[in-house]
Amino acid sequence: MSKTATHGEEGSTYAHGAFDAEALAAIKDGRTVSVCIPARNEAATIGPIVRTIVTELTRAGGGIPLVDEVVVVDDGSTDGTGEIARSAGARVVTSDTPSGGKGQAMRVALREAECDLLAFVDGDVTNFGPYFVTGLLGPLLTDDTVTVVKGFYERPLHGDPDGGGRVTELMARPVIDLLFPALSMVRQPLAGETAAPRWVLEKCTLADGYAVELALLIDVASYFGVETIAQVDLGVRVHRNRPLSELRPQATDILAAALARSPLLSGI
Repeated sequence: MSKTATHGEEGSTYAHGAFDAEALAAIKDGRTVSVCIPARNEAATIGPIVRTIVTELTRAGGGIPLVDEVVVVDDGSTDGTGEIARSAGARVVTSDTPSGGKGQAMRVALREAECDLLAFVDGDVTNFGPYFVTGLLGPLLTDDTVTVVKGFYERPLHGDPDGGGRVTELMARPVIDLLFPALSMVRQPLAGETAAPRWVLEKCTLADGYAVELALLIDVASYFGVETIAQVDLGVRVHRNRPLSELRPQATDILAAALARSPLLSGI
């Protein structure tokens, strides 16, 4: 297995192809892995995602024994997402407060998952492959100094190869530039593809709603340093893009969490 990466004081960057599932399974060394999927009304995509992980990356599904469990947090779905995920081989748990938000669903996953390492993937990806999981787990299993792994990728939108990530460009990046410049090296700060050891997630605060991804990065940088953040190129990610009218709540959550954590505004 190649570990080719770029390294520096700002962390390490890998290509997903640097990690082979069978080689990673061989070096787990007693560590266990949960793949967690927060999902709300993802009936169209959740089945193939879960089935891919179960059949290719779990012993129970006849695949490589890299993943020990797949946990889907059904966050108030009304379209049968939970039933589809269960039929595909996931353990399905319900969010404490239906439609409570992504951060709340991730806290449920952290509480309910049973393993040492947790990899989070989104439930709306239409071009999902096992490399989403192996790419996220690779840095954790090969480098003990890594505290969190973030995926990054191209995000097409309506035929434009890089038109996605509107909240990232219009809210998350300006907030980082002004308040947390040390995190400017993170290519996709709002990526749902995130992995970390349980102890790191328990140490950090998983913020409510859409702010959870940025808040986690801020907390990790504060507690452990930005050099412990690894990034993995996952190629192209195709998913359901929300209309502009639905993005304001995301931007509001992100701004609120950033302001609450900003050292420049502490005590104000």
